[in-house]
Amino acid sequence: MSSTQRIVPLLARPLFAVALLCTLFVASRPVAAQQPYRVLDQWKLADSGFWDYLIVDSPAHRLYITRGDHVDVLDTQTGKQVGTIGNMHGTHGVALDTAGKLGFVSDGGGNAVVAFDRTTLAIVAVIPAGTGPDGIIFEPATQTVWAFNGRSKDATVIDAATKKVVATIPLPGKPEFPQVDGKGTVFDNIEDKSEIVRLDAHTNKLTAEWPAGCESPSGLAIDAAGNRLFTVCDGKKMAVVDTNTGKVLATPAIGDGPDAAGWSAANKLAFASSGDGILSVVDAATPAYKTIESLPTLRGARTMAYDSAADRIYLVTADFGPRPDPTPTNPRPRPTMVPGSFKVIVVGR
Repeated sequence: MSSTQRIVPLLARPLFAVALLCTLFVASRPVAAQQPYRVLDQWKLADSGFWDYLIVDSPAHRLYITRGDHVDVLDTQTGKQVGTIGNMHGTHGVALDTAGKLGFVSDGGGNAVVAFDRTTLAIVAVIPAGTGPDGIIFEPATQTVWAFNGRSKDATVIDAATKKVVATIPLPGKPEFPQVDGKGTVFDNIEDKSEIVRLDAHTNKLTAEWPAGCESPSGLAIDAAGNRLFTVCDGKKMAVVDTNTGKVLATPAIGDGPDAAGWSAANKLAFASSGDGILSVVDAATPAYKTIESLPTLRGARTMAYDSAADRIYLVTADFGPRPDPTPTNPRPRPTMVPGSFKVIVVGR
């Protein structure tokens, strides 16, 4: 064999090995994770109320949507409304316990957290909170409910079993959406300070205060196993933050005017829903955190909930008329919703 013949196979081997490793890496990712998301369906509701957060109860196939003075409850298999939780003042979020028995609504207009039976949807307790409870979440390690109060700038901690307030924790600014790691740590965006706070649910103490890495953070998702937070902000940015150190790892591009985020542990994808009608999909399987899809949905669809069992995303919006002229008593009036135009957008593969 000539010297040239000996050199060519030796040079080819590393290249072949690299190509093989790349092929194996791509093949190792689920096929579904490589497919783009698309709009699958739209469900219309006759209800004309405004809305805020929504949450999925995957095992029960239910979607909870806060709607002003009540909460709409939908069957995610049919898109039909199965009930309503009413008699509230200004609902914002819903938290669900791990036992599948109770839910908790942040009633910002009533300065309270409303507990309800998830089987009957009957209200079982009204628990005083701070001023303007907004974001809310269930913390499984301590079996507590955390309501983040936007106007009093603090967090109300409630024992889920007794339905009693056990702590009130001052915060450095106006809180937005919270997340938990499942082991007793709670995180929350501080919108007016562009920060993220970390709290210990075992001691009810604030343990860290970090720059969010982007302006006016609102929606928040968590990869608890990977120690990552995904916070969505103004300026068309998502910040990826290390939950141990608070270090900002990346700021991938997303749509304009976001309000919610989601996380798929199975597919290693982060989501951001924005008011400009874009659902952004970020690949979190690699350190680059690239935005791999910008799916057009509908304008105003800035809040979302991710269904991990079905790998589906639910967004909500409606059609609106012209915005009224400002007045001294209402300097920022909302436009009127077109009756019968409220809809849930179902996104999947």
